[in-house]
Amino acid sequence: MKDTQDKIGYCQLSLGLLYEDSTEYDNSGEVYPTSKQEISHTKNTNRFVVHEKLLETIMEDANIEKAIQRVMSNKGSGGVDKMQVAEVRTHFAQHWSYLKKLIMEGHYSPQAVKRVEIPKDNGKKRELGIPTVTDRVIQQAIVQVLTPIFEPQFSDNSYGFRPRRNAHQAVRKVVEYANEGYRYTVDLDLEKYFDTVNHSRLIQILSQTIKDGRVISLIHKYLNAGVIVKHKFEETTKGVPQGGPLSPLLSNIYLNEFDKEMERRGNRFVRYADDCVILFKSKRSAMRVKETVTRYLEEKLFVKVNQEKTKVAYITDIKFLGFGFYIEKSGNVRITVHKKSKEKMKKRIKEITKRNRPISSKELAKELKEYITGWVNYYRIANMSKHLREIDSWMRRRIRMIYWKRWKLVRTRYRNLQKLGINKSKAWEWANTRKSYWHIANSFILKRTLTNEVLKIYGFISALDYYNSINL
Repeated sequence: MKDTQDKIGYCQLSLGLLYEDSTEYDNSGEVYPTSKQEISHTKNTNRFVVHEKLLETIMEDANIEKAIQRVMSNKGSGGVDKMQVAEVRTHFAQHWSYLKKLIMEGHYSPQAVKRVEIPKDNGKKRELGIPTVTDRVIQQAIVQVLTPIFEPQFSDNSYGFRPRRNAHQAVRKVVEYANEGYRYTVDLDLEKYFDTVNHSRLIQILSQTIKDGRVISLIHKYLNAGVIVKHKFEETTKGVPQGGPLSPLLSNIYLNEFDKEMERRGNRFVRYADDCVILFKSKRSAMRVKETVTRYLEEKLFVKVNQEKTKVAYITDIKFLGFGFYIEKSGNVRITVHKKSKEKMKKRIKEITKRNRPISSKELAKELKEYITGWVNYYRIANMSKHLREIDSWMRRRIRMIYWKRWKLVRTRYRNLQKLGINKSKAWEWANTRKSYWHIANSFILKRTLTNEVLKIYGFISALDYYNSINL
């Protein structure tokens, strides 16, 4: 789904996490070694088979300890049992022996996840399912062991939720293909992908690799754990709810079947989670494959393709992970920030710099800095000097407007203008102006007093300066 991608990529690159909810995942790629796993080649779709004793590896004390550390470092809110992350180490010290016994004997029952809704840019809500802290640890322990088993099976064209891979690499791969002549695209949109993954098909795919039925059973229990919505229990018969450590890995394992189908056909494609672009040299080829790919996804993987949003488009007309593409004079394809991403940025800065917000100038500068640095870090691979120069000018005007409004009284304006170097007569004249806040913010009065350098001293960041500093 397109509306998830900006935030996913933003958090992965700017915060060092792979997902913006409380997913426990090691972005460094470090995983617990699978010393007890017996892995052999097979003729199945997945290239390896893991035999018995896998659950013992997952339940090893060292693996659980690492999972606890990961959950604690990622923090996040508690689940339906209201246990907080800060309590997890004490809880496991007291109850791990009993929990381990339940899991090993197949008697453990995960608790339902807590439904949390977060706003999307289009005004709708994205639903997350937050597991209890205990279940986050167990899920994380599973992920740490399964990741090195499934990673070798994943496509080189898959970039989301994977160690040592990120959105920048995915976008650059699109450019690489485009500059090889593949400039017509099928811009795929999967409708509510995470909420519609078919459990039976997923278990079938997992079972091709994992031959320890206890692990399959435990994963199945997590899939069917249910969700608490407004204090009421609801069954989960499909989907891998976003919010837990298992969700990203399971979603990749599921769509790896699609990746392999694309490779079998010889198609150029780039996938980041449920956002995928397939690239072609002709529009006719793109139109043909759009139909066959839709049939494959819906008939073989039972995934619904959003026909309204899935389209055949030229490379310059698509949005991928918040980025756009343009063709320079030389004929090469280059990366830019998509216009919708620019609009979202401006909207967010406008919200932060509302003139009636009850925060201090210091807090305002800090909030702006955090947002600007995070945004620029994510989009830094794009050519956006012109855009950031315009944003800086507009943002400074809004900051000056805030200061002028806060100097509401004539005597306050008079005093502050003098402090900023204006002589008494001129300060008195300017302090008595009746022009609007927004008009004054762009006037000689404030440009001469609240200069760019003064704003910098006050802690306000320049987006362009920061962009240039990280692209030296």
